[in-house]
Amino acid sequence: MISELSAIAKQALMQLQPQEAMLETKVKKNSLFIGIPKETSFQENRIALTPLSVAALVNNGHQVYIESGAGMGANFSDKDYSEQGARIIYDKKEIFAADIIIKIGPPTMAEINMMKTGQVLFSTLQMSSLKPENLEAMMKKKITALAFEYLLDEGGILSVVRAMSEIVGATSILIAAEYLSNVFEGKGLMLGGITGVPPTEIVILGAGTVGEFAARTAISLGAEVKVFDSSIYRLRRLQTNIGTRIFTSVIQPIVLEKAITTCDVAIGAIRATNGRSPCIITEETVSRMKPNSVLIDVSIDQGGCFETSRVTNHTHPVFRKYDVIHYCVPNIASRVSRTATYALTNIFTPILLDIGDMGGIMNVIWEKPGVRNAIYLFQGHLTNKDLAARFNLPPKDLDLLIVSNR
Repeated sequence: MISELSAIAKQALMQLQPQEAMLETKVKKNSLFIGIPKETSFQENRIALTPLSVAALVNNGHQVYIESGAGMGANFSDKDYSEQGARIIYDKKEIFAADIIIKIGPPTMAEINMMKTGQVLFSTLQMSSLKPENLEAMMKKKITALAFEYLLDEGGILSVVRAMSEIVGATSILIAAEYLSNVFEGKGLMLGGITGVPPTEIVILGAGTVGEFAARTAISLGAEVKVFDSSIYRLRRLQTNIGTRIFTSVIQPIVLEKAITTCDVAIGAIRATNGRSPCIITEETVSRMKPNSVLIDVSIDQGGCFETSRVTNHTHPVFRKYDVIHYCVPNIASRVSRTATYALTNIFTPILLDIGDMGGIMNVIWEKPGVRNAIYLFQGHLTNKDLAARFNLPPKDLDLLIVSNR
């Protein structure tokens, strides 16, 4: 009788204790197979991942294949990568056997032909130069493609665009300093000047990220800076971010023309949201600039801000017109490719780790709005509205596609 009462008491006590709940199990971690091909784009020196980022991926159970010589433009050797666990591949076709391909430039038709059905591609989009046959070929192979230009961070900022703009802005001033010197047959000026010597005058067109970091660098070197923009909001933001009072002005033709014709350096950094950048400095104004002054057109990839601009490259970066040194290289970030690579890998590595930890690209797209914003092809379906409008194709709703595949 006592033993029966004891059993009943134990049973009652167990019922009062917390019981296990039926919770959703965590997504199983995936092992990724990542391929990094050597860049084929003209003078593209950057690579998507550094050796230390490769080490982080390998230590998390992922495989990373890198084509031999892919990191040479950024001064990373094959040995640097192999020591961190990457596998060096000499046959490009083996690279394109990976589940995820990550590269800087958009894929060429030869590369698309090597891609397999259902592959995931990380690269730039470069919508203005994208050929319809390349897009069609990726759609036929049901590629899921992500464009770096559209990646958003937690604050809603275009992370890759911001990082590259910071680099380009600062580098443009350093380039100006080079071409002001005697070494490059410039005026023989030191950018910034010294005590008792008037500082060099720099005019910056555009108060965006490029303009802000150009202004920061120029001010730190002691130059006198003038910034012009059509937006009071952007000028005020630049002034606040820099933390010091500088000359700012809306674009008024008479004031701008006077500033351009008396400056030592003019930097064009006005970007267009769509289409061509506004050409606001006429050839006649350039012809009246001081001899051996330096003109750097950062917006040349969108047509340029100066009427005299024409595209140059890293091999032949400058030309003279009206005795003004013109620097019009579109891909300035590749000039400092190692720094640019570090900036890019800080953005890409966490995304790749998330894909592994969250069980695949689909879960990351669903959970991360910033990554979802960068998708322009999902399993072969065109989801970018701007791209669809350009090629007169019907776009698909990405959210509906994801829901239907979950």
